[in-house]
Amino acid sequence: MVMLREGRILGIDYGEKRIGVAVSDPMRVIAQGLPTIENASARASVRQICAIVNDYEIVAIVMGLPLTLKGDVSATAKRSQSFGKWLQSETALPVTHVDERFTSVVAERTLQDLGKSPSRNRAKVDQMSAILILQGYLNQLNATPS
Repeated sequence: MVMLREGRILGIDYGEKRIGVAVSDPMRVIAQGLPTIENASARASVRQICAIVNDYEIVAIVMGLPLTLKGDVSATAKRSQSFGKWLQSETALPVTHVDERFTSVVAERTLQDLGKSPSRNRAKVDQMSAILILQGYLNQLNATPS
């Protein structure tokens, strides 16, 4: 795991229609969701993410990598990696990709448990997925001895 300077980490669940976004607290313990970005244009989405990076003083970005069930890199994963490279060049921040298999399923089940329909709340599913991606990374970061 890369050694990071202190500060908040941004979690991203990249999708071609929507981008789920979450941010850590400064102590990197808890992930909190931010409004989902409608991905109408990649350029506009990058600008919105850059604004979040500035507003929250983000020091690193963690993106979900949608691998296949066998662990192979899918076409969707390649698009996520490409978007991550673009973000890295625009923000000059390290971008780490983490396996995000099953985060959408867990997010949908969580919404169902809350009495909400996942199909009517796609933006909420994407936001919850970003929270799960970031929280998993934070848990791993905090479990690793310094």
